[in-house]
Amino acid sequence: MQDKMEVWNPEGLSRLRRLAIKWFSENGRKLPWRITSDPYAIWVSEIMLQQTQVATVIPFYHRFLASFPDVVSLAEASLDDVYRHWAGLGYYRRARQMHQTAQLVKEAHAGVFPTDFQSVRELPGIGRYTAGAILSFSADQRQPIVEANTQRLYARLLHLKQETTSKTGQSHLWSFAKLVLPKRKGSGSVNQALMEIGSQVCLPKNPLCLVCPLSDLCPTFKSGSQAMIPVPKPPKDFTDLREVALVIYDSKGRFLMRRCGSKERWAGLWDFPRFDVTPCKTEASEAIHVAEQFRERFGKSVRIGQKIHELKHAVTRYRIQLKSYEAEIDSSVRARWKEEVETLWADVDELSKLALSSSGKRLWNSVLRNRNDE
Repeated sequence: MQDKMEVWNPEGLSRLRRLAIKWFSENGRKLPWRITSDPYAIWVSEIMLQQTQVATVIPFYHRFLASFPDVVSLAEASLDDVYRHWAGLGYYRRARQMHQTAQLVKEAHAGVFPTDFQSVRELPGIGRYTAGAILSFSADQRQPIVEANTQRLYARLLHLKQETTSKTGQSHLWSFAKLVLPKRKGSGSVNQALMEIGSQVCLPKNPLCLVCPLSDLCPTFKSGSQAMIPVPKPPKDFTDLREVALVIYDSKGRFLMRRCGSKERWAGLWDFPRFDVTPCKTEASEAIHVAEQFRERFGKSVRIGQKIHELKHAVTRYRIQLKSYEAEIDSSVRARWKEEVETLWADVDELSKLALSSSGKRLWNSVLRNRNDE
């Protein structure tokens, strides 16, 4: 690897920068966060772009900044309001950490987003890449950037034989990411250009090497080993789960909802009462198990009715089969409600405004369709 790094002498690096910036000036996408130097707005875009496509993010970015134009307005908003603006982007932990970060910036930095790397790095939800991106793009600081697109591009420019996520692989990638930046001004432009080439040209499969501005400098292209570099990741192991959600409504047409606890999936979001039935062998045993768990959790007996929906979804390393049933509280059994977590009875209008988990939202849309069909 040292030999590969040595190929990138000052002349080669200078040529790489010139070619990348020229290509970017002619081909770079006109994205809204590229026309601002506001570190707050750039931070918002970077968090939204984590695990979310650019086309999906753009309308959310505009709406979010319209409601929360600066870090103080975000800090002073309620978490539920932040969740409502985030609904549809998924991975709600990002929204919760953004709210925490805004409050910390307001309290510890007088409402001014910090501009030194260590202070930014210490904020909730901001890692090495995100801190570098914020400061590189807002203040042209010489901060290296390794994310999904530059990681792939740099692995090919280095002909990296190690897995990119390995300790050795990461060390080489971050070293190159710093090496490629100019000593004086222009780091932000170089980082933007290389990220864009990684995103639009140096694709994971079938990279567009014949139109890549850096192909003459790329050892992976010269050796024809694009399909083998980056080294493929080992397949992810999934755990299969089966769950049951209960759609319970009262005589006023209000639905029972619960806020997910701090240690649960979708912490802070609202969901229908949901129970793990993975160990159960039959639907009859599932119903018994759910009724028992409902009584233990809420202190009330419940009668489970017909199945109304079934869906499959994935969360991190889990593949989940979710079945939902109509159910009603058994009023003949007198017992006090337990308040293990926050619950509420929400009518249709109120429920439609709640920040729901992604699968909870899909279930609610199914309930609405069924009601409209009746």
